[in-house]
Amino acid sequence: MASLEDAREYARQFAVSIEEAQNRLLAQDASVAATDAIAATYRARLAGVAIEHRPSYRILVYLTGSDPVPAQRVVVGSFSVPILFRTGARVTRDRVIWAMTYHQAAIRAALRTPPGMGLDPRTGELVITIGNRDAQDGAETIRRRIEAIAGVPVQVRALDHIDVNLAVEGGARVEGVDPGDGRRYLCTTGFAITDGTRSAITTAAHCVDQLSYRNRYGVLEPLPFVAQWGWGYRDVQINASPEPLAPTFFADTAKQRVRTVTGQRSRASTRAGDFVCHRGERTGYSCAVVELTDFAPAGDLCGGACLPTWVAVAGPNCKGGDSGAPVFAGTTALGIVKGASYRRDGSCAFYFYMALDYLPAGWTILRDPMPLPSLP
Repeated sequence: MASLEDAREYARQFAVSIEEAQNRLLAQDASVAATDAIAATYRARLAGVAIEHRPSYRILVYLTGSDPVPAQRVVVGSFSVPILFRTGARVTRDRVIWAMTYHQAAIRAALRTPPGMGLDPRTGELVITIGNRDAQDGAETIRRRIEAIAGVPVQVRALDHIDVNLAVEGGARVEGVDPGDGRRYLCTTGFAITDGTRSAITTAAHCVDQLSYRNRYGVLEPLPFVAQWGWGYRDVQINASPEPLAPTFFADTAKQRVRTVTGQRSRASTRAGDFVCHRGERTGYSCAVVELTDFAPAGDLCGGACLPTWVAVAGPNCKGGDSGAPVFAGTTALGIVKGASYRRDGSCAFYFYMALDYLPAGWTILRDPMPLPSLP
């Protein structure tokens, strides 16, 4: 049922049949091992990996150098997905990530407003997203300026937008009072986790510490605060549950159906072009493609500058109240929503999430050890 629901949404967005959508989503999951192996084999040349949906479904691998690599295929039943190699990228993924990490302060100082930064895996370039104030200098001027600092090819995207943490409201109806202003806030929950002895639930670190869950009878049940991590590469809070939790999460807009977590995908195994979904209280259930897997949001949203460890997903569905929401592909858990980039008219350009790689040490996602059968 979960795969069929996602396939219907994929079919709607890409104008293909339900059967074609099911095949593509099954291939998306089945191809992870192949692209992981390719990334390891060609790490010294790898600029990026991306999935294309139009004009046909295929996987593209971008490499530095000119030595050709024969095409490969991933076969799932009767469905075959080509993996094509493109050479000629100017620098590797590792070098661009290094440039973002070690030159971030200098890049921010070279612009009027701290920019968003990320790796474009389709070109092997450092992407800089700037607002109107910096756009006055011209994209080409800024490109040359940042390339002189970073030492890697730069792509400038002028966007009239602002990156923000999503508001602490919505989600699976957890509530709490902020002692600072005495106001009651709502927040969203992500996935059930355990440290081996306790059950707990994840949410965003910028939520109120002491939270309670409003159950189906309208009764508030306390979820004691455990700890939070909200700097650099994390935005996660853990609240304990007095009762053992099931490895499930709401995925549909109406919160009438739950999905059982059967797997977890790391950020390293996530590709640009992956079709992923999230369920937020304000936007409900929606799906879109991953844009950047090595993204550093603009501004100071991470207790200061953010590291390039966040995953950016295309809009248009994100609003305040989705913060902490689960990000998933079928029944595979991917991450929890942190924030979003809004255009001046209030529309969602993209949202970004923390991969579950960055759960604090000792805590793991609860999941069903028996995977669900694949659709025929």
